[in-house]
Amino acid sequence: MNVREIASLVGGEVVGDQGAEIVRVAKIEEAGIGDLTFLSNPKYERFLATTRASAVLVSAKLDLEHHRAKSTLTFIRVPDPYVAFLQVLKRLTPTIDPFPTGVHPSAVVDERARIGRNVALGANVVIGKQAVVGDNARLSHGCVIGDGAVIGEDCFFYPNVTLYHQCRVGNRVIIHAGAVIGSDGFGFAPKPDGSYEKIPQLGIVVIEDDVEIGANCTVDRATMGQTTIQRGVKLDNLVHIAHNVTVGEHTVIAAQTGISGSTKIGKNVVIAGQVGLVGHIEIADKTVILAQSGISKSLVDPGKTYFGYPAKEHRRAMRIEAVLRSLPELAQELQELQRKVEDLQKTFEQKTSQRTTTSAG
Repeated sequence: MNVREIASLVGGEVVGDQGAEIVRVAKIEEAGIGDLTFLSNPKYERFLATTRASAVLVSAKLDLEHHRAKSTLTFIRVPDPYVAFLQVLKRLTPTIDPFPTGVHPSAVVDERARIGRNVALGANVVIGKQAVVGDNARLSHGCVIGDGAVIGEDCFFYPNVTLYHQCRVGNRVIIHAGAVIGSDGFGFAPKPDGSYEKIPQLGIVVIEDDVEIGANCTVDRATMGQTTIQRGVKLDNLVHIAHNVTVGEHTVIAAQTGISGSTKIGKNVVIAGQVGLVGHIEIADKTVILAQSGISKSLVDPGKTYFGYPAKEHRRAMRIEAVLRSLPELAQELQELQRKVEDLQKTFEQKTSQRTTTSAG
Protein backbone atom coordinates (compact mmCIF):
# COMPACT_ATOMS: atom_id res chain seq x y z
CA MET A 1 0.00 0.00 0.00
CA ASN A 2 1.10 3.56 -0.53
CA VAL A 3 0.52 6.49 1.82
CA ARG A 4 -2.44 7.77 -0.22
CA GLU A 5 -4.22 4.39 0.11
CA ILE A 6 -3.53 4.23 3.83
CA ALA A 7 -4.88 7.74 4.32
CA SER A 8 -8.05 6.71 2.50
CA LEU A 9 -8.36 3.61 4.67
CA VAL A 10 -8.09 5.53 7.97
CA GLY A 11 -9.73 8.79 6.90
CA GLY A 12 -6.52 10.78 7.26
CA GLU A 13 -4.86 13.82 5.67
CA VAL A 14 -1.41 13.40 4.09
CA VAL A 15 1.32 15.93 4.72
CA GLY A 16 4.25 14.89 2.53
CA ASP A 17 4.82 12.17 -0.09
CA GLN A 18 1.50 10.54 -0.94
CA GLY A 19 3.16 7.94 -3.15
CA ALA A 20 5.56 6.51 -0.55
CA GLU A 21 5.25 2.73 -0.39
CA ILE A 22 4.46 1.05 2.93
CA VAL A 23 5.11 -2.66 3.39
CA ARG A 24 5.26 -3.06 7.17
CA VAL A 25 4.29 -1.48 10.47
CA ALA A 26 6.75 -0.87 13.31
CA LYS A 27 7.36 0.99 16.57
CA ILE A 28 8.54 4.54 16.08
CA GLU A 29 11.99 3.93 17.61
CA GLU A 30 12.58 0.82 15.46
CA ALA A 31 10.97 1.73 12.13
CA GLY A 32 12.92 1.85 8.88
CA ILE A 33 12.40 2.49 5.18
CA GLY A 34 9.04 1.13 4.04
CA ASP A 35 7.61 1.12 7.57
CA LEU A 36 4.57 2.94 8.89
CA THR A 37 4.60 3.95 12.54
CA PHE A 38 2.46 6.10 14.81
CA LEU A 39 2.71 8.72 17.56
CA SER A 40 -0.01 8.80 20.20
CA ASN A 41 1.96 9.19 23.45
CA PRO A 42 3.68 12.61 23.78
CA LYS A 43 6.71 11.08 25.51
CA TYR A 44 7.65 9.44 22.19
CA GLU A 45 7.53 12.72 20.25
CA ARG A 46 11.31 13.02 20.48
CA PHE A 47 11.64 10.06 18.10
CA LEU A 48 10.17 12.11 15.25
CA ALA A 49 13.62 13.63 14.85
CA THR A 50 15.37 10.26 14.48
CA THR A 51 12.89 7.70 13.12
CA ARG A 52 13.64 6.26 9.69
CA ALA A 53 9.99 5.39 9.01
CA SER A 54 8.52 6.25 5.62
CA ALA A 55 5.37 7.67 7.21
CA VAL A 56 3.96 8.44 10.66
CA LEU A 57 0.35 8.50 11.83
CA VAL A 58 -0.09 11.53 14.09
CA SER A 59 -2.90 13.36 15.79
CA ALA A 60 -4.66 16.05 13.79
CA LYS A 61 -3.94 18.34 16.76
CA LEU A 62 -0.15 17.94 16.54
CA ASP A 63 1.69 21.06 15.35
CA LEU A 64 3.75 19.80 12.40
CA GLU A 65 5.55 23.04 11.49
CA HIS A 66 8.40 22.43 13.94
CA HIS A 67 8.86 18.80 12.89
CA ARG A 68 8.53 19.46 9.16
CA ALA A 69 11.32 22.03 9.40
CA LYS A 70 13.70 19.40 10.81
CA SER A 71 12.61 16.33 8.85
CA THR A 72 11.42 15.07 5.48
CA LEU A 73 8.98 12.68 7.16
CA THR A 74 5.58 12.07 5.62
CA PHE A 75 2.74 12.48 8.09
CA ILE A 76 -0.83 11.16 8.03
CA ARG A 77 -3.01 13.25 10.31
CA VAL A 78 -5.91 11.36 11.91
CA PRO A 79 -8.24 11.83 14.90
CA ASP A 80 -6.73 8.87 16.79
CA PRO A 81 -3.30 7.61 15.64
CA TYR A 82 -3.44 4.40 17.68
CA VAL A 83 -6.82 3.30 16.31
CA ALA A 84 -5.67 4.14 12.79
CA PHE A 85 -2.46 2.17 13.31
CA LEU A 86 -4.46 -0.89 14.34
CA GLN A 87 -6.52 -0.63 11.15
CA VAL A 88 -3.39 -0.63 9.03
CA LEU A 89 -1.81 -3.38 11.14
CA LYS A 90 -4.74 -5.67 10.35
CA ARG A 91 -4.47 -4.88 6.63
CA LEU A 92 -0.70 -5.35 6.29
CA THR A 93 -0.07 -8.22 8.71
CA PRO A 94 -1.12 -11.67 7.48
CA THR A 95 -3.38 -13.41 9.96
CA ILE A 96 -2.94 -16.99 11.12
CA ASP A 97 -6.00 -18.93 12.14
CA PRO A 98 -4.93 -20.95 15.21
CA PHE A 99 -8.13 -22.93 15.49
CA PRO A 100 -8.92 -26.38 14.10
CA THR A 101 -11.48 -27.06 11.42
CA GLY A 102 -13.84 -29.99 11.66
CA VAL A 103 -13.73 -32.57 14.42
CA HIS A 104 -10.40 -34.26 15.14
CA PRO A 105 -10.55 -38.08 15.30
CA SER A 106 -9.17 -38.05 18.86
CA ALA A 107 -11.97 -35.83 20.21
CA VAL A 108 -14.22 -37.59 22.72
CA VAL A 109 -17.83 -36.46 22.60
CA ASP A 110 -20.38 -38.08 24.88
CA GLU A 111 -23.36 -39.41 22.96
CA ARG A 112 -25.68 -37.39 25.19
CA ALA A 113 -23.94 -34.07 24.39
CA ARG A 114 -25.51 -31.65 21.91
CA ILE A 115 -23.16 -30.21 19.31
CA GLY A 116 -24.29 -27.33 17.06
CA ARG A 117 -23.62 -26.68 13.41
CA ASN A 118 -20.14 -25.90 12.08
CA VAL A 119 -18.46 -26.71 15.38
CA ALA A 120 -14.70 -27.39 15.31
CA LEU A 121 -13.08 -29.65 17.92
CA GLY A 122 -9.30 -30.05 18.13
CA ALA A 123 -7.21 -33.02 19.17
CA ASN A 124 -8.07 -34.60 22.54
CA VAL A 125 -11.05 -32.37 23.19
CA VAL A 126 -13.47 -33.94 25.68
CA ILE A 127 -17.18 -33.05 25.78
CA GLY A 128 -19.08 -34.44 28.76
CA LYS A 129 -22.56 -35.86 28.93
CA GLN A 130 -25.47 -33.45 28.41
CA ALA A 131 -23.04 -30.65 27.58
CA VAL A 132 -24.12 -28.19 24.89
CA VAL A 133 -21.82 -26.56 22.32
CA GLY A 134 -23.43 -23.83 20.19
CA ASP A 135 -23.19 -23.19 16.47
CA ASN A 136 -19.83 -22.11 15.03
CA ALA A 137 -17.95 -22.68 18.31
CA ARG A 138 -14.30 -23.63 17.90
CA LEU A 139 -12.54 -25.49 20.68
CA SER A 140 -8.80 -25.95 20.27
CA HIS A 141 -6.68 -28.92 21.31
CA GLY A 142 -7.03 -30.31 24.80
CA CYS A 143 -10.15 -28.43 25.90
CA VAL A 144 -12.36 -30.19 28.45
CA ILE A 145 -16.05 -29.37 28.73
CA GLY A 146 -17.69 -30.85 31.81
CA ASP A 147 -21.02 -32.61 32.16
CA GLY A 148 -23.98 -30.32 31.66
CA ALA A 149 -21.85 -27.31 30.75
CA VAL A 150 -23.21 -24.93 28.09
CA ILE A 151 -21.26 -22.98 25.47
CA GLY A 152 -23.02 -20.45 23.27
CA GLU A 153 -22.57 -19.62 19.60
CA ASP A 154 -19.41 -18.28 17.93
CA CYS A 155 -17.16 -18.97 20.92
CA PHE A 156 -13.39 -19.49 20.66
CA PHE A 157 -11.57 -21.59 23.25
CA TYR A 158 -7.78 -21.73 22.92
CA PRO A 159 -5.82 -24.90 23.88
CA ASN A 160 -6.35 -26.57 27.24
CA VAL A 161 -9.29 -24.52 28.46
CA THR A 162 -11.30 -26.32 31.13
CA LEU A 163 -14.98 -25.55 31.65
CA TYR A 164 -16.24 -27.42 34.68
CA HIS A 165 -19.58 -29.16 34.96
CA GLN A 166 -22.81 -27.16 34.70
CA CYS A 167 -21.09 -23.82 34.07
CA ARG A 168 -22.53 -21.62 31.33
CA VAL A 169 -20.81 -19.50 28.70
CA GLY A 170 -22.69 -17.06 26.45
CA ASN A 171 -22.18 -16.11 22.82
CA ARG A 172 -19.01 -14.75 21.21
CA VAL A 173 -16.87 -15.51 24.24
CA ILE A 174 -13.09 -15.89 23.82
CA ILE A 175 -11.15 -17.86 26.43
CA HIS A 176 -7.39 -18.15 26.12
CA ALA A 177 -5.10 -21.08 26.81
CA GLY A 178 -5.01 -22.70 30.21
CA ALA A 179 -7.96 -20.85 31.73
CA VAL A 180 -10.04 -22.79 34.26
CA ILE A 181 -13.68 -21.88 34.64
CA GLY A 182 -15.70 -23.37 37.49
CA SER A 183 -13.11 -24.89 39.83
CA ASP A 184 -14.12 -25.03 43.48
CA GLY A 185 -14.24 -21.84 45.49
CA PHE A 186 -11.74 -21.59 48.35
CA GLY A 187 -14.01 -22.62 51.19
CA PHE A 188 -12.79 -24.45 54.29
CA ALA A 189 -14.20 -24.41 57.83
CA PRO A 190 -11.71 -24.69 60.74
CA LYS A 191 -12.21 -27.67 63.06
CA PRO A 192 -11.36 -27.88 66.77
CA ASP A 193 -8.34 -30.10 66.09
CA GLY A 194 -6.81 -27.43 63.82
CA SER A 195 -7.67 -29.16 60.56
CA TYR A 196 -10.17 -27.91 57.97
CA GLU A 197 -13.49 -29.20 56.70
CA LYS A 198 -14.10 -28.57 53.00
CA ILE A 199 -17.24 -26.54 52.34
CA PRO A 200 -19.11 -27.98 49.34
CA GLN A 201 -19.05 -25.64 46.34
CA LEU A 202 -22.43 -26.31 44.79
CA GLY A 203 -22.95 -23.27 42.58
CA ILE A 204 -21.83 -22.51 39.03
CA VAL A 205 -20.09 -19.87 36.90
CA VAL A 206 -22.06 -17.84 34.36
CA ILE A 207 -20.14 -15.95 31.68
CA GLU A 208 -22.31 -13.65 29.60
CA ASP A 209 -21.94 -12.58 25.95
CA ASP A 210 -18.87 -10.90 24.41
CA VAL A 211 -16.50 -11.63 27.30
CA GLU A 212 -12.78 -12.26 26.74
CA ILE A 213 -10.74 -14.13 29.35
CA GLY A 214 -6.94 -14.21 29.22
CA ALA A 215 -4.53 -17.11 29.52
CA ASN A 216 -4.32 -18.98 32.83
CA CYS A 217 -7.18 -17.11 34.45
CA THR A 218 -9.24 -18.86 37.09
CA VAL A 219 -12.90 -18.20 37.83
CA ASP A 220 -14.23 -20.15 40.81
CA ARG A 221 -17.71 -21.62 40.99
CA ALA A 222 -20.03 -20.27 43.66
CA THR A 223 -20.58 -21.91 47.02
CA MET A 224 -24.28 -21.50 46.26
CA GLY A 225 -25.84 -19.61 43.36
CA GLN A 226 -23.40 -18.32 40.77
CA THR A 227 -20.20 -16.44 40.09
CA THR A 228 -21.07 -14.02 37.28
CA ILE A 229 -18.92 -12.38 34.62
CA GLN A 230 -21.30 -9.98 32.92
CA ARG A 231 -21.52 -8.91 29.30
CA GLY A 232 -18.46 -7.37 27.66
CA VAL A 233 -15.99 -7.95 30.51
CA LYS A 234 -12.30 -8.28 29.54
CA LEU A 235 -9.86 -10.15 31.78
CA ASP A 236 -6.11 -10.04 31.22
CA ASN A 237 -3.90 -13.09 31.82
CA LEU A 238 -3.50 -14.50 35.34
CA VAL A 239 -6.58 -12.92 36.88
CA HIS A 240 -8.32 -14.76 39.72
CA ILE A 241 -12.05 -14.36 40.38
CA ALA A 242 -13.21 -16.06 43.58
CA HIS A 243 -16.54 -17.69 44.42
CA ASN A 244 -19.78 -15.69 44.24
CA VAL A 245 -18.08 -12.62 42.75
CA THR A 246 -20.00 -10.51 40.26
CA VAL A 247 -18.03 -8.51 37.67
CA GLY A 248 -20.20 -5.84 36.06
CA GLU A 249 -20.65 -5.14 32.36
CA HIS A 250 -17.71 -3.85 30.32
CA THR A 251 -15.28 -3.92 33.22
CA VAL A 252 -11.60 -4.50 32.37
CA ILE A 253 -9.15 -6.16 34.76
CA ALA A 254 -5.38 -6.36 34.18
CA ALA A 255 -2.98 -9.18 34.98
CA GLN A 256 -2.38 -10.69 38.42
CA THR A 257 -5.39 -9.07 40.02
CA GLY A 258 -7.23 -11.13 42.62
CA ILE A 259 -10.83 -10.57 43.68
CA SER A 260 -11.95 -12.26 46.90
CA GLY A 261 -15.26 -14.00 47.43
CA SER A 262 -18.68 -12.35 47.21
CA THR A 263 -17.32 -8.99 46.06
CA LYS A 264 -19.48 -7.06 43.62
CA ILE A 265 -17.71 -5.08 40.89
CA GLY A 266 -19.76 -2.42 39.11
CA LYS A 267 -20.06 -1.60 35.42
CA ASN A 268 -17.27 -0.01 33.36
CA VAL A 269 -14.74 -0.39 36.16
CA VAL A 270 -11.02 -0.33 35.29
CA ILE A 271 -8.72 -2.40 37.53
CA ALA A 272 -4.99 -2.27 36.79
CA GLY A 273 -2.41 -5.00 37.40
CA GLN A 274 -1.66 -6.70 40.72
CA VAL A 275 -4.63 -5.20 42.53
CA GLY A 276 -6.05 -7.12 45.49
CA LEU A 277 -9.62 -6.82 46.73
CA VAL A 278 -10.96 -8.27 49.98
CA GLY A 279 -14.23 -10.15 50.01
CA HIS A 280 -17.80 -9.00 50.59
CA ILE A 281 -17.34 -5.43 49.36
CA GLU A 282 -18.81 -3.39 46.50
CA ILE A 283 -17.05 -1.29 43.87
CA ALA A 284 -19.08 1.50 42.27
CA ASP A 285 -19.57 1.92 38.52
CA LYS A 286 -16.74 3.58 36.54
CA THR A 287 -14.25 3.29 39.39
CA VAL A 288 -10.57 3.23 38.37
CA ILE A 289 -8.13 1.33 40.60
CA LEU A 290 -4.45 1.85 39.81
CA ALA A 291 -1.75 -0.83 39.83
CA GLN A 292 -0.77 -2.70 43.00
CA SER A 293 -3.52 -1.11 45.06
CA GLY A 294 -5.14 -2.92 47.96
CA ILE A 295 -8.88 -2.48 48.39
CA SER A 296 -9.96 -3.16 51.98
CA LYS A 297 -13.45 -1.63 51.98
CA SER A 298 -16.27 -0.75 49.59
CA LEU A 299 -15.78 2.13 47.13
CA VAL A 300 -19.25 3.58 46.82
CA ASP A 301 -18.78 6.81 44.84
CA PRO A 302 -18.93 6.25 41.06
CA GLY A 303 -16.22 7.50 38.73
CA LYS A 304 -13.39 8.04 41.22
CA THR A 305 -9.76 6.90 40.92
CA TYR A 306 -7.94 5.11 43.74
CA PHE A 307 -4.34 4.13 44.47
CA GLY A 308 -2.23 2.66 47.26
CA TYR A 309 -2.54 0.23 50.15
CA PRO A 310 -4.92 0.70 51.72
CA ALA A 311 -6.31 2.47 48.66
CA LYS A 312 -7.11 6.16 48.84
CA GLU A 313 -8.38 8.64 46.30
CA HIS A 314 -5.61 9.17 43.78
CA ARG A 315 -4.81 12.83 44.52
CA ARG A 316 -4.65 12.24 48.25
CA ALA A 317 -2.52 9.12 47.72
CA MET A 318 -0.07 11.11 45.59
CA ARG A 319 0.22 13.82 48.25
CA ILE A 320 0.93 11.16 50.87
CA GLU A 321 3.48 9.52 48.57
CA ALA A 322 5.24 12.85 48.06
CA VAL A 323 5.53 13.32 51.82
CA LEU A 324 6.81 9.76 52.29
CA ARG A 325 9.55 10.33 49.74
CA SER A 326 10.66 13.40 51.70
CA LEU A 327 10.72 11.62 55.08
CA PRO A 328 14.55 11.33 55.35
CA GLU A 329 14.98 15.06 54.77
CA LEU A 330 12.05 15.87 57.06
CA ALA A 331 13.52 13.64 59.77
CA GLN A 332 16.86 15.43 59.50
CA GLU A 333 15.14 18.83 59.70
CA LEU A 334 13.22 17.65 62.76
CA GLN A 335 16.43 16.53 64.47
CA GLU A 336 18.02 19.92 63.74
CA LEU A 337 14.97 21.71 65.14
CA GLN A 338 15.11 19.50 68.25
CA ARG A 339 18.77 20.43 68.77
CA LYS A 340 17.97 24.11 68.36
CA VAL A 341 15.10 23.85 70.84
CA GLU A 342 17.38 22.07 73.30
CA ASP A 343 20.05 24.78 72.87
CA LEU A 344 17.47 27.50 73.40
CA GLN A 345 16.16 25.68 76.46
CA LYS A 346 19.67 25.46 77.92
CA THR A 347 20.33 29.16 77.20
CA PHE A 348 17.01 30.10 78.77
CA GLU A 349 17.74 28.00 81.86
CA GLN A 350 21.22 29.53 82.21
CA LYS A 351 19.90 33.09 81.96
CA THR A 352 17.12 32.29 84.42
CA SER A 353 19.68 30.85 86.83
CA GLN A 354 21.90 33.92 86.49
CA ARG A 355 18.96 36.24 87.20
CA THR A 356 18.02 34.21 90.25
CA THR A 357 21.63 34.37 91.58
CA THR A 358 21.83 38.13 91.01
CA SER A 359 18.51 38.74 92.75
CA ALA A 360 19.58 36.65 95.73
CA GLY A 361 22.87 38.59 96.04
